[in-house]
Amino acid sequence: MNILEWAFGKRMTPAERLRKNQRLLDKAIRELDQVRVKLEKQEKTLVGQIKKSAQANQLGAAKIQAKDLVRTRRYVTKFYGMRSQLQKISLRLQTHRTNEQMMQAMKGATMALGSMNRSMNLPALQRITMEFERENDMMEQRQEMMDDAIDDAMDVGVEEEGDEVVEQVLEEIGVDLNQAFGETPTGLQTDKVAENRVAQAIGGPSGGGGGDPGDDDLQARLDSLRK
Repeated sequence: MNILEWAFGKRMTPAERLRKNQRLLDKAIRELDQVRVKLEKQEKTLVGQIKKSAQANQLGAAKIQAKDLVRTRRYVTKFYGMRSQLQKISLRLQTHRTNEQMMQAMKGATMALGSMNRSMNLPALQRITMEFERENDMMEQRQEMMDDAIDDAMDVGVEEEGDEVVEQVLEEIGVDLNQAFGETPTGLQTDKVAENRVAQAIGGPSGGGGGDPGDDDLQARLDSLRK
């Protein structure tokens, strides 16, 4: 504390002065309300006294009391007006205080933004962005190579297993088809077809037309083997 502060008091900031004046106005408004409430109670008391004086035929006292009642009512009205003016001033101070706070907040935000802008190095930021893009591309390429290698390793023997599955499915389809036709063995059908062909070769053609020269030669050889 320097000599000036010791002699004249500490210098107050605008915000502190606003808060002090706001407290003084609030105190004045409370005191006015207290006095007004007392006057309103006194007004009710005077009305009762005037009625009693009139009933007792004391007209002089009633007139004096009536004048006092008029003055009291005037003061109540005046206190209402004074309270309204003080409330108006208090609202103005509150508005100014709010504006001051907003200005201080904007000032602090501006200083923070300026500090951030000064500390931001655009060339370094661009360099970091380029390095990030390069490393990201390298990571994607390596990931693709790893995926291809894993796919190749996992596909070993897949084609052979696929062929086996296809054959199995075809066999199952063949069994189902045979069951649909009455489960006729395939081997028996082949044997019957072969026997019919041998019988036709031995007995000759069933029709009455001219035979094939090749068939005649085969028939002659079979006859010679029988002898």
